[in-house]
Amino acid sequence: MKKLSFVIPCYNSERTVGHVVAEIDEAFLGNGRYEYEIILVNDASPKDNTLETIKRLAVENPRVTAVGLSRNFGQDSALMAGYSLAKGNYIISLDDDGQNPAKEAWKLLEKLEEGWDVVFGRYLHKKHSPFKNFGSSVNDKMAQILLNKPKDLRLCSYFAMDRFVVDEMLKDRNSFPYIWGLILRTTDRITNVYIEHRVREEGKSNFTLIKCLKVWMNGFIAFSVKPLRFSAIMGTLVAVVGFLYGIYVIVKQLLYGEPVAGWSSMMTAVLLLGGVILIMLGLLGEYIGRMNINLNNTPQYIIREIETGKK
Repeated sequence: MKKLSFVIPCYNSERTVGHVVAEIDEAFLGNGRYEYEIILVNDASPKDNTLETIKRLAVENPRVTAVGLSRNFGQDSALMAGYSLAKGNYIISLDDDGQNPAKEAWKLLEKLEEGWDVVFGRYLHKKHSPFKNFGSSVNDKMAQILLNKPKDLRLCSYFAMDRFVVDEMLKDRNSFPYIWGLILRTTDRITNVYIEHRVREEGKSNFTLIKCLKVWMNGFIAFSVKPLRFSAIMGTLVAVVGFLYGIYVIVKQLLYGEPVAGWSSMMTAVLLLGGVILIMLGLLGEYIGRMNINLNNTPQYIIREIETGKK
């Protein structure tokens, strides 16, 4: 019998994660097709008792493993920590807020059994906030441009993977893991299946602007040199414009004897060019800084404690 591993990153989800575990049990307990385990990874939640809650769930439920990280590493690192402990033939990732119905995992599994390596859920009607929908759309477009994601493929946080994909992902030691990038780099046998999405019943989304920017930066830098190529193209275009403008000034002076005045226009050009240069230098510095962090073997995550349910 094949085994499933449900990997759920947890952050300030004291009130919701228990319902998610109960739904998984309701959908899969005694199903006759799959054994399963549930790995709950607390990403150092600062505002509630998420760690104590998932440890209690592990004591009460033999299929639950509670993992506590030593500090907040981010959702992708928490997922990688869970994947490192997963023993299943298929690994299913979903959120801790209860918006992903556990029963919809059956649809993902049916597609995996057809031979796909990764199956992402695709929401018929998304119930996220407008801000989170905007962030997701930007991430999706970025993955299409920088990571060569197929245009008709939709990425989301509810997905299932074959063991092969997870084993390949775990070989990556980058200090800034980016789950979607690792998946797209590993295989092109990826598809979607339509699933239900529910309104968040309790609490507020942990998706903030800062986290959104961190995800974008990981996607930009960790898996592509296209931003650097874009910088080179921008520099070339600015240089060409400056060269043509210089010719214009010389010709105007020679033919018409008109001096080119305009302190304000000169300062505008200087500030514009200076801003472009600083942006490009900052981007280059981000690449170099991350290279230094990776060379120092900064870990993707640090597990402080593990609580495993008693069989």
